[in-house]
Amino acid sequence: MKTLSIDIETYSGYDLSKCGVYKYAESPDFEIILFGYSADGGEVQVVDLAAGETLQPEILDALTDDNIQKWAFNANFERVCLSRYLADMGISLDPFADNHHSATVLGKAKYLNPESWRCAMIWSAYMGLPLSLEGAGAVLGLEKQKLTEGKELIRYFCSPCKPTAANGQRTRNLPEHEPGKWKTFKAYNRRDVEAELSIQERLAKFPVPDNVWEEYAHDQEINDRGVALDMMLVRNAIKADTRSRTELTCLIKELTNLDNPNSVQQMKQWLADNGMETDSLGKKAVADLLKDAPEPLGKVLTLRQQLAKSSVKKYKTIENAVCADGRARGMFQFYGANRTGRWAGRLIQMQNLPQNHLIDIEQARSLVRKGDFDALELLYDNIPDVLSQLIRTAFVPKDGYKLIVADFSAIEARVIAWLAGERWRNNVFATHGKIYEASASQMFNVPIKEVTKGSPLRQKGKIAELALGYGGSVGALKAMGALEMGLSEDELRPLVSAWRSANPNIVRFWWDVDRAAMTAVRDRTMTETHGIRFGYQSGMLFITLPSGRRLSYVKPRIGTNQFGSDCVTYEGVGGTKKWERIESYGPKFVENIVQATSRDILSFAMQTLRHCSIVMHVHDEIVIEADPRMSTEVLCQQMSRTPPWAKGLLLSADGFDCSFYKKD
Repeated sequence: MKTLSIDIETYSGYDLSKCGVYKYAESPDFEIILFGYSADGGEVQVVDLAAGETLQPEILDALTDDNIQKWAFNANFERVCLSRYLADMGISLDPFADNHHSATVLGKAKYLNPESWRCAMIWSAYMGLPLSLEGAGAVLGLEKQKLTEGKELIRYFCSPCKPTAANGQRTRNLPEHEPGKWKTFKAYNRRDVEAELSIQERLAKFPVPDNVWEEYAHDQEINDRGVALDMMLVRNAIKADTRSRTELTCLIKELTNLDNPNSVQQMKQWLADNGMETDSLGKKAVADLLKDAPEPLGKVLTLRQQLAKSSVKKYKTIENAVCADGRARGMFQFYGANRTGRWAGRLIQMQNLPQNHLIDIEQARSLVRKGDFDALELLYDNIPDVLSQLIRTAFVPKDGYKLIVADFSAIEARVIAWLAGERWRNNVFATHGKIYEASASQMFNVPIKEVTKGSPLRQKGKIAELALGYGGSVGALKAMGALEMGLSEDELRPLVSAWRSANPNIVRFWWDVDRAAMTAVRDRTMTETHGIRFGYQSGMLFITLPSGRRLSYVKPRIGTNQFGSDCVTYEGVGGTKKWERIESYGPKFVENIVQATSRDILSFAMQTLRHCSIVMHVHDEIVIEADPRMSTEVLCQQMSRTPPWAKGLLLSADGFDCSFYKKD
């Protein structure tokens, strides 16, 4: 046997959508009920484990044999669940152990080695296809697609049911309760394996490169390792939030006499009755209303703002997701952003944690941790905001270790300057690295020493850098908060012109990429610019990055944009989260290329630091659980190493030690 394609159906008392697969598989009543498989692409077999059937010895052997490639769609689920299944059978997960399926002493490995696993979902994502088996099958037009009745069957057989008089007060549905449904469920399990095999067959001429599978295995190691959590802080933060919300609700009720101050409808009506009309109570709308709200309306809106602080819900998410050993796992989705291949957040969503700006963060953290809520209320006006800022600090190293937080400095700005050949920017990165100051100096033709921290010129340089690198104009500046930062409407258009004049090579890069992509699609040919290849093959546009990794765009063609000009369009998941035709152009492709290249640099750094215990990575930042003797300076030097495929690119990483995760 060389390959084994697998799809399993499971039962657990835990809610998978709330806790993630690692916690889900820890449930005391967890079991695998169906095991569908195909060896070497042969006929699909379904083993009915719920009915007492057992896996053949050669299939059990294959699961722990690293020479046999295991395939599944979202293989992380199968691998983690099967790790629990084998552990329950007393089978060692150590690939070097002599198993023979006797009750051997469990090896140290907690999860099956990911290096021999391949994921058809990752392959789909690499090709720019949806991240669901149903979606990928539909786009590829597979003959054997996922059966649509699966969701109802999963709900029926895979999770607890509500006890009723009609079902004899049972809390779980078994095969004997609905033999017809069970038969359909087995057919559903078989079809999933068939659909996965069809996807592999359809994508066979576009193999995922070995180095991407190596990155995937490393990603799985990081997800398996997880990160430790300070659960005393988490549980007391939830208590503090409950108390704070109760008090805030009472205060608003006193001021408004509303039954439910959380009701948007009731609150809008109360404001209208008091002379303040508003269509929305969103974050921005409330901030605008507060600028000239009379009392008590201003007080009510301020209290409602505090009450609406949604980020504290993350503490609940942490509590749901944490495993029995106090670590949260499975927080990173490899290739979650399939346009660029960047990681996406799962469960706790590390990618959008609130920042912390509290000067006395240790004191606030200590008060919450101890449950000293009276002192907390005495010292801080806005408890939800304090709790929000403390979320990062819930992530801690294991006992006797420290966290090292290291991140790249201005990674996207460096990459775009390197790709476009914008020399003055490269000189900045080769020397002082102050890109906001240098940008303002270049844009307004003033000596850099006149652009000081906090000066209006630096502010303009910063907002321009953040908003304008990918073809953005006045709208991008506004979206980035230019008006809130004190710039006037009249200053925005000249700011765009000044930035573009200061960066002619980046502007040229946008339109060179635009022409190259258009030529590749229109002429169905291969073309190249700035060391990036564009090629059309079998109904796909491929953009080959300096790293050799390819970005994939499905069914590209030449369309017409809103200005009546030709543009490249392709199919993908758009802003509506649905599969649709998407319009693109040079600067947008450049954004994909720069972000994808930055992702490859992060990945290279992670591989360089693979001997370290990486517990988290967010955007351009790596977090390591380290021995106290490990040097942060040396680690940052390692992280700053330029990949062999990026000669001339200047990288810089900076880091710090901490006893809990935070922004420096």
